[in-house]
Parts: sequence; structure tokens; C-alpha cells
Amino acid sequence: MSKKKIILITVAVIVLAGIVIGTIMHSQGSVTKVATGKAVRQDLVSIVNGTGQIKPKTYVNVGATAFGRITKLNVKEGDHVKQGQLVATVESEQPASAVQAQHATIAASKTDVDSYVAAERTAEANVEQAKADLEQKKFDFGRARALYDEKLIAKQDFDAKKAAFDVSDATLQQRIAAVAQAKAQTASARGHVDQAVATLRGNDYSLGLTQSRAPFDALVTNVPVREGETVVVGIQNAEGSTLMTLADMSVITAEVKVDETDIVNVRLNQPADVTIDALPGRVFRGHVTEVGDQALLRTTGLATSQSTTGTEEAKDFKVVVTLDETSDDLKPGLSATAKITTAHEKDVLTIPIQSLVQRVPEAEKELAANDGKPSATNIVAASGAAPAKGPSVQGVYLLQQQKKKVRVVFVPIKTGITGATDIQVLGGLKPGDEIVIGRYKVLRALKSGITVKRDNTPETETDKS
Repeated sequence: MSKKKIILITVAVIVLAGIVIGTIMHSQGSVTKVATGKAVRQDLVSIVNGTGQIKPKTYVNVGATAFGRITKLNVKEGDHVKQGQLVATVESEQPASAVQAQHATIAASKTDVDSYVAAERTAEANVEQAKADLEQKKFDFGRARALYDEKLIAKQDFDAKKAAFDVSDATLQQRIAAVAQAKAQTASARGHVDQAVATLRGNDYSLGLTQSRAPFDALVTNVPVREGETVVVGIQNAEGSTLMTLADMSVITAEVKVDETDIVNVRLNQPADVTIDALPGRVFRGHVTEVGDQALLRTTGLATSQSTTGTEEAKDFKVVVTLDETSDDLKPGLSATAKITTAHEKDVLTIPIQSLVQRVPEAEKELAANDGKPSATNIVAASGAAPAKGPSVQGVYLLQQQKKKVRVVFVPIKTGITGATDIQVLGGLKPGDEIVIGRYKVLRALKSGITVKRDNTPETETDKS
């Protein structure tokens, strides 16, 4: 073979090889790179987060109950008080004087009662005396009648005995009336005593209003006034009407706000872990004890029923988590985060959340049948000139090995609870199925029937955009 032919053959082989290599590289270049994962069985926990602050279950603003100057503050912020303990006093000279005067009035009234009782006893003794005298006069009159009938005494003497009897009888009636009068005076005096005692109770109550006492065992969390200041009886929380705030720290709660999209999953008695910004590394366990029914505007915190203007802003709901144990380190107002466990499923089929997409199943079937190439119908639908066939549903792209190629096909699935990174699959997949989980930019444009290549290298910021 001549040298010229060898050169031509060599050149032809090189050109052919270049064509083959170029074809292979072109075909590989058209393959879409995707990140993949598998449907696996595992325990799945669904958690709802809420932020808020620590609050005692019971707290009260101790308000002023009498007008006057504060003469004594017996506590300061941070003190622990017992039920009934005197915490503050307001000047009390006037009500104290009224109480003292009323005690004197009662004493005088009781003396009057004693005097009337003595007069009553005297009148009763006079009645007994009058009865005895009447009895004597009755006997004298009876003897005089007998002697007069026998003509042994003069009529004048008989008339005298009769008159004496009549006078004695009248005297008895008078003295009986005097007893009734004395008893009436005694009853009136006792009434005056009762009236004075009732007035004293009112004066004692007014005096008691100048003394503020703790309604329960509590922690003093706020004292906005000082000794010497004048307080007034007014609207709660108005300046000059609140002496201090007492909090019952035996039961502590975390009052948090939960997003409106998550509140439907929150129920009473669900367990929760509460963390405090000021106490890093510590977790306080608790349970849900209250779920609000009224939506709160996120910007103002007002209930939607209290808002005077219509708004479409995001809303939250109040959720109260009661801590299972207390700590002296917990203070009212500390910022808190509650992680509420709304569901816990064991050994369930799960996939990564980011693998879910919304597609029209009929359109995806046509794409799968045409190796990812849209039909005329899908081209029109994609252009917006006509709607896609049927409603969109959620699903995933399943990898299928076809000879030497790997293609993807859309598979509708049913989902259950959602965890932090995974979601439960109720139907449509089986354990071990390999699906496309990323990247986001690829998933957004991915179609059934497209040839793909596995690329599970870490995603970069460029890939996410």
C-alpha cells in the first residue's frame, strides 16, 4: 500500500472518530442533570413553631382602692409575697378617725341600752308591787262588802274601800304600760347599737381600702409608684391607679403566636418543647392548654374583629403552652420559642419535601409518550392560548431505566403529615423508588420523558437561582 493511501485512511479514521465523539458529546450534553433520592421508611415528626413570651398563668395588677398619698411600700420588684401579706398602705387618718368615733358611739349606745334595761326592770318591779297592792285592796274590798251587807259598817266606809280597790287596779295598768314603754325604749336603744355597728363595718371597710394585701402567693414583677406619691381610684392600668403587678409563678406558660397556615394542626394537650432566648441550651417541656379562635393581625397584634379597616396581611393565632415544671430562672416577658409536636408517625414511607411538584397528569402522559417533546396540544397549552388538560395535582418525577438511558416520568402521589425536611407518602410510591429531588431550577422546568443523568454533587448558590 502506498504511503499516500495510508495517510488518507488515517485521516478518514480520525474524521470518523471525531464525528462519533462529537455525536456522543452532543447527546450527553442534551441530558439533564438531576439530583436524586429514594423513598424510604422512617419515623416522621410534624412540628409547628411559634414565638412569643413567658407569662404566668395567673397575674393581677393591684390597683389603688383609696385616694391619698402612699405612706408605705412594703415590697419591691423581685420580692416573693404570701397570700394576705400587707404590700402597701395609703394615708388613713380620716377613715381611722371615723372608726374611732364610731367605736365611741357604739359604747355610748350600749350604755343607753343598759340604762333602759335597768328602767325596764324597775318598771317590772313596780308592776309586781302594784299587783300585790291590788290583791290587798281586793281582800279589803271583799270584807267591806260582807260587812256592809250585814249593816255592820257605814256606806261611807264601804265606798272608801271600793275606791281604794279601783285606784290600785288603775295603778297596776299604768305600771304594766310603763313596762311596755321601757321595753320599747330598750329595743330602740339596741337598734341604735346595731345601726352604729353597721356604720362601723362601713368605716372599717373604708379603712381597709387604704391597705393593699396580696391576693395569693406571688412574685412582685412591677412597682410603678413610690412612697409619697398620690394615687387615685381609676381605670385599671391608668397612671396613678396601679400600685404593683403580682404574678403567680407556680404555673408558668409560654404564650406564642402560630401562623394561620399551621394553626389547623394544633390541638389541646399536644406536647411542646419551649426554649428561652435568655437561657440557651435549656429546653422546657410542656403541653398545649389553649388554642385561640380569633385571628390576630401580625403587624398590630389586634384581633381581626377589632380592626376597623379591611386588610389582607398575614395573620397569627394565639397558642398557650403550659410548662410541666417551673424554674426560678423563668421571668415574665422573656422571649420564648415553642416547638409543638402536632403528629408523630412511626415507620412510614417518606420523601424529601422539595421533590414535590404540581403538574397536569394528562399533559405529562403525552410528554412521556413523545420522549419529552410536546405535542401540538401541549404547545398550545404552554403558550397560554388554551388550558392544559385537567387540573394540576401534586406528584414526583420517578426515574425509569430504559435500555441505556434514564428517563423521568411524573407520578401523582398522596401525602400525609409534613416533617422538617420530609413528607409522608400515603400512595403512589413504594420503598426504594428513586425520584428527582432537585435541583430547584431543574425541577421547575422538568417534563416527563426527558432523559436525565444523576448528579448528586452539593448544590451551589448558582444552582438555587
